[in-house]
Amino acid sequence: MKTILLKAEARKEKGSVATRAVRSEGKVPCVLYGTTDPIHFTIYEADFKNLVFTPNVYKVRIDLDGKSHDAILQDMQFHPVSENILHADFLGIKESKLVVMEIPVRLRGNSPGVRNGGKLAKKINRLRCKGLMADFPDFIEVAIDALKIGMSVRVSEIEVPKLELLDAKENAIVSVRTARVVVVEEEEEEVAEGAEAPAEGSEGGDAAE
Repeated sequence: MKTILLKAEARKEKGSVATRAVRSEGKVPCVLYGTTDPIHFTIYEADFKNLVFTPNVYKVRIDLDGKSHDAILQDMQFHPVSENILHADFLGIKESKLVVMEIPVRLRGNSPGVRNGGKLAKKINRLRCKGLMADFPDFIEVAIDALKIGMSVRVSEIEVPKLELLDAKENAIVSVRTARVVVVEEEEEEVAEGAEAPAEGSEGGDAAE
């Protein structure tokens, strides 16, 4: 898994006033857990761009006061209106420590169900996995070559070496369903044709009289 470097500044003052001052400078209040004591620091909001606004998942290396801390992004809060980042929590990691991460799902292959007019529905974009940091892949591939209309690939059918999948086994990751628009259009045509037939028969009966 690739690593993103984030440069941080130690945060000495806390509280609502200090927090507002930090955000006014374009910085995000952050906390690193998983160490002996939580570490409070700030990172410029612009530096989160490549970490947050991407479908990919990265390990983070936080450079703080000349020391490096390996971590993963654990939680993030956004402003409900402006969507600015308000706060970020990181979890410190070690190569020997089990962690939980959400890994992106990437579909591979061509579905015969889609070729026959079905619609591909991806229901899970990321799978929750538990394992050692060194064993996490950049993404999890899910093959759809055997998917016909009405079929799904479920979590129980996926295996990732050395990782435990935490999502419910029965959950569908991707499925192919019948295109409803086509079915509705066909039904409407049948109804329209059925409605015309009695009218023609009725006119014919009047003419016979």
